Amino acid sequence: MTDTLAAPPTVQRPPRRARRRHRVLIPLGLALLLIVATVVAHAVDQPDPADHGFLSPVATGDDGGSRLAEALRGQGVTVRRETDTLRALLAARPGPATLFVPAPELVHADTVAALDDLPAGSRLVLVDPSRRVLEGLGLPMTPGDRRWATRATPPDADGHPCALPEVTRAGTAAADRQRYTTPASWSATRCYGGGLVWVPWRTEVVVIGASDPFRNDRIDEYGNLALATGLLGGPRPLVWLDLDGPAPAPTVGDGTDGEPAWSPSPGGAAGPKGDGQPGSGGRPGRDPDQQDGSPPDDDRADGGQQRENPLWSAFPVWFWALLVQLALAGLLVVLWRARRLGPPVPEPLPVTVRSAETVLGRARLYRRAGARGPAAETLRAAARDRLLPRLNLPPDTPAAEVAARVAAHTGLDPDRAAELLHGDEPATDRELAELARALDRLTRTVAPRPDHPTEGDPR
Repeated sequence: MTDTLAAPPTVQRPPRRARRRHRVLIPLGLALLLIVATVVAHAVDQPDPADHGFLSPVATGDDGGSRLAEALRGQGVTVRRETDTLRALLAARPGPATLFVPAPELVHADTVAALDDLPAGSRLVLVDPSRRVLEGLGLPMTPGDRRWATRATPPDADGHPCALPEVTRAGTAAADRQRYTTPASWSATRCYGGGLVWVPWRTEVVVIGASDPFRNDRIDEYGNLALATGLLGGPRPLVWLDLDGPAPAPTVGDGTDGEPAWSPSPGGAAGPKGDGQPGSGGRPGRDPDQQDGSPPDDDRADGGQQRENPLWSAFPVWFWALLVQLALAGLLVVLWRARRLGPPVPEPLPVTVRSAETVLGRARLYRRAGARGPAAETLRAAARDRLLPRLNLPPDTPAAEVAARVAAHTGLDPDRAAELLHGDEPATDRELAELARALDRLTRTVAPRPDHPTEGDPR
């Protein structure tokens, strides 16, 4: 009897099927595609100052400024369009004027410092200037937080009233995207939570961190029209600097060959190399002994050299941190859903299936899920259901008594019988297969009742 229940020789474990990687790759690919599509759509929707026609007084596209120019002319403002930086500066020289620079990043580094060297009573309006431009002008101002998209806010969004009359008359406007900060010691006026800053510098300077109030497609929203006309209008003539691309290095001429002779102060000299004083055409603090061919100390010598990647500066730091956290959370969700973390749940079959196919299909599900514990418990429960009637034991018989009765009928050691019927979870598939064979031999060894045939018994 004991020899009959001896363990069979070990068998080779069948090769396990490779996990289907698409359960992880497809959700990750869809999430990555959604993120990339969102970023690309946002980048395409945002205007680029280097695009042709950006805030141009003659451009009628969505990013143009023809509607603003028409509104200013309707208020009696003289609008003069200039496509050269030096000519625009010369046009503003006769008297107080408003110099509007919608794309300060396109101005050459050697002429940035001369932008605010205008006659007394003039105003310089800059749209979304970078740190390079602010440092070139020597303004006590630095770029702060930058939003994903422009937000319409009231002038006193940060709780401090705005002292500019043209801003208070405009009210809520879309000016809060790039914010600027100034030292507490400077008498600067902040509006729209720092999206618009007025500084009484050598020339009255107005910095606004969004182009929306000046664009054709956004000028009619909120108080954008009133804000744009208030900043650029008034009794002063308007000089509109319309650059089609990065401005070239300035040249020196006498005015007779068609090139403007730029001399910001009487008797002054102009050139690409300045002495760092206002109006010299050079940047403050630039070495006067520096040769023309040597690279300047700026991060961009001209428009054709390296430029800062706008994608990184388009979003604040917290956005990138949030994006990383969402990606990690999505990865955890994908890994969690790709692996079943619980036992299989029995479900009723919609059609009649052969018992052999049912057993084989359930076994494959157990194997794919690696559920050796539930599979072993299913085999042991089935064995106990067959043994209890044959031993004339009720279903609630204690496990120790069942093991003792089985050991008495088969000649097995009681501990071995208890291990087979109520043992631990198999650690490998090989142990699970050996347990199934041992339970099958055990149920066949116990003599069946004559009136209760079971599977494998002669009928």
